[in-house]
Parts: sequence; C-alpha cells; structure tokens
Amino acid sequence: MAELATIARPYAEALYKAASGAQAEALIPQLQALAAVAGHPDMRRLADNPKIEEAQVIEVITAVAKTAFDAKVANLLRTVVDNGRLAALPEIAGQFNALVKARSGTSDATVYSAYPIDDAKLAEVAPALEKRFGRTLNFSVVVDPELIGGIRVIVGDEVLDTSVRARLEQMKLALAT
Repeated sequence: MAELATIARPYAEALYKAASGAQAEALIPQLQALAAVAGHPDMRRLADNPKIEEAQVIEVITAVAKTAFDAKVANLLRTVVDNGRLAALPEIAGQFNALVKARSGTSDATVYSAYPIDDAKLAEVAPALEKRFGRTLNFSVVVDPELIGGIRVIVGDEVLDTSVRARLEQMKLALAT
C-alpha cells in the first residue's frame, strides 16, 4: 500500500514540524485514537457519503474518539477530512510515530520467528540487531511457523531476513537460473 504511505507522509511531516520536542510525543496517543476511529469501515462510509458535511464527520469522529485533541491534531483532522483523506489517517499516525521515535534514536522492530522467543534469547540478539540497524530498538515478537527456522526482522522499511524459508527461496532461484 505504497500509495497510502505516499499520501500520508506530507501530513505526518507537517504535524511533526508543527509540534516541537516533548509536545510531539504527547500527540501520539491522540493520533492513535483518531487512527482507530478513522480506520473503521463505518466511519469511512460516513465520510464518503456526499449528504454528510465535513463538519459533521469531524464532530462524529471527535465524539467517538472520546479524547480532547490538541489544536494541531484538530487542525490535522480538519485538513484530512477536507481533502477526503480520512483513509490515510492510520498511516499518518504510524508515520508520525516513526518520526518521533527516529528523533529520539529509537525504532519499533518486529521480530518474526518460527518459534516463541523468550526475553533472555531476545536480549542476546538485541545488541547485534541494534548495531545492524544503527539505533535502539523496541522489540515485539510474532510467531510465524512458515519461516521454518531463523528470524525475520522488520524495522520501518528495512528488512533483515535470516529465516530458513528465505534461504530456501534463494537456493530455489539459484537452481532455476
């Protein structure tokens, strides 16, 4: 869904530039609340309904989110709704979160493994992964039995795949040529 990411990037960067320092960190929960509401199919249908005015859409989203929004977040919501980009709001929230974490030198990392990884094993691998990606990582582990063995790590748009499945695919390609 590269198109959605492309649409969301300018909004996330504009909000990031408007927010400063610790204020940017405080906006993350507000954006996540908006993203959760905007991501619901019923909300998208409401926003796409030509009989519903943009002000009504904003009013409904604000009421459903049950969160007091900072003026910058409220302005972002108005802009997104006015431009018909409500579907991009979850991606905007994700990119904004990534920008804030990048400034602090941290990133979220998803580790896919064929088997559950306990905290001790993850602590053994963490320094090498942090060195490889050049930043402090916040890990989450997802069990994916299709990997057969090894791990696959995703940090933003970077992927490190040392799984058995990836190696088998490489061998398959090498044998096919």
